[in-house]
Amino acid sequence: MTPAATQPTNATVSKPPAKSRTAKSGGLIRSSAIFAALTLVSRIMGLARDLVITARLGASQTIAADAYYTALAFPNLFRRIFAEGAFAAAFVPGYSRKLAAEGEAEADRYAADALATVAAATVALCIACQLAMPWLMYLINPGFADDPAKFKLAVILTQITMPYLPCMAIAALFSGVLNAHGRFIISGFYPTILNVVMLAVVIPQKDPIQAAYAASWGVIVAGIGQAALCWWGARRSGGRIRLVRPKLTPEMKAMIRLAVPAAIANSATQINIFISGILASQVDGLRVWMNVADRLYQLPMSLVGVAIGVALLPRLSAALQKDDHGDAQTAMDQGLVWALALSLPAAAALMAMPFYLIDGFFTRAEFVRADAVATGQLLFHYGWGVPAFVLLRILQPAFFARQDTRTPMRFSLISVGVNIALGVALFYTVGFWGIAAATSIAAWITVIQMWVTLGRRGVYRPSATALFKIGRVAAASLILGGLLVVAVHYRSLLEAPIAAAGLPAKEVGVLLLSAVGLGLYPVLLFAFGGVTPAEAKALLRRRKGDPAPPADLL
Repeated sequence: MTPAATQPTNATVSKPPAKSRTAKSGGLIRSSAIFAALTLVSRIMGLARDLVITARLGASQTIAADAYYTALAFPNLFRRIFAEGAFAAAFVPGYSRKLAAEGEAEADRYAADALATVAAATVALCIACQLAMPWLMYLINPGFADDPAKFKLAVILTQITMPYLPCMAIAALFSGVLNAHGRFIISGFYPTILNVVMLAVVIPQKDPIQAAYAASWGVIVAGIGQAALCWWGARRSGGRIRLVRPKLTPEMKAMIRLAVPAAIANSATQINIFISGILASQVDGLRVWMNVADRLYQLPMSLVGVAIGVALLPRLSAALQKDDHGDAQTAMDQGLVWALALSLPAAAALMAMPFYLIDGFFTRAEFVRADAVATGQLLFHYGWGVPAFVLLRILQPAFFARQDTRTPMRFSLISVGVNIALGVALFYTVGFWGIAAATSIAAWITVIQMWVTLGRRGVYRPSATALFKIGRVAAASLILGGLLVVAVHYRSLLEAPIAAAGLPAKEVGVLLLSAVGLGLYPVLLFAFGGVTPAEAKALLRRRKGDPAPPADLL
């Protein structure tokens, strides 16, 4: 913890935030609910996208699927580490402080310099990766070397998709500007553009190879659209960010010093997944199985962890700037309870019916039952890691808001080391599902390290009330998981009348069972006292003293 992070500056005292254009969210959970609702739309569209792509490209039966998912995974690795995770951790607190203490014009100048810096860096990285891709592919997917056609296709498709990285870096900056102004709608909506474009370009394709090419070009078109939408939204929110030449000002050097450790800190889960992909290249179809499992287990991570994390970081930064440790404690407690209230039941469902989910949603055309069985095994072991993946998003802001990016970086390096050792060991002993188990174990180790460190420093310890509620949430989730296990065992009783009605039994059955689980869990949660209906309404309601959302909320 640095002194600057714990003591308010004179500028802060002399220029109260209330008179600036800093938009305070209408409560942490309210802001998260806006973001999560739009992320849900994006994830549903993403599920539809993957349903179409897996049906067109298959999994273990064609070379197109493994090559395409490699092309999608490589730029996404850098996007999640640099363009979104590290950049947000370094940029958003600095921009928020300038907006509150020095006004809009100075914040815009800071953002313009940051835009030039991140755009130049990501364009240079993109070009370097495109030129080196034939050699990088031996590192990314060494198993592809045994299949020259798959190797060549993976190289070409990844070269096509790499420009998605600078597009996302630009979108991430403008999204950070929007979040600092308390505008979360566009930040939650813009990922949907990728799903819409991909569906539009892939649906007309019949040949797997042509579908893979179309999907890869669609990634670039979508990236440009996403960056343009976020730029438009930032201008509507009041940000006037000009294009300037990159220059390493003292402020940019300070941002880079924060961003590099933050990149490593944010990269643990992503690097672990990437390392898993290297092992996956040795098994035909395993990259596709992992991507399909990723689609389902990343859903709660996006809806809960990212949504609360996006709203939590600006609020913690503002609370610490005002030296309001009570509000910081309340924000962390709320974030922790709600993160587990939504991620624990998700984990229970993923572990209770992994094959049923995959078979019901994905098994069709080129994606066969054997693919669903293998994907279900991966999903089960990713499932018990879901709460850890979400908690990382909640605990990291407690460090980042205090401008401490080095401690999470150290924990992430340990996590990566554990994942490499366990992943290799389990892959060659228990089989391919050991990859998922190693990733989940590594995530839990990082969570424990962060939790212990925050408590030892006196920065954050969950209140007794928060711990009480977490226990009740866990009990409700266990009951839900048990009921789902029983329901899946007797699923034939559910599917028989559906089939008799002439409807697709497994597809409608999994949808009905999921809907029942979604409806049952709030009843269990309220009954056990994890959260009361009054608390849910209060958390979604605007806090007293917060400004009303602007009429032109984007």
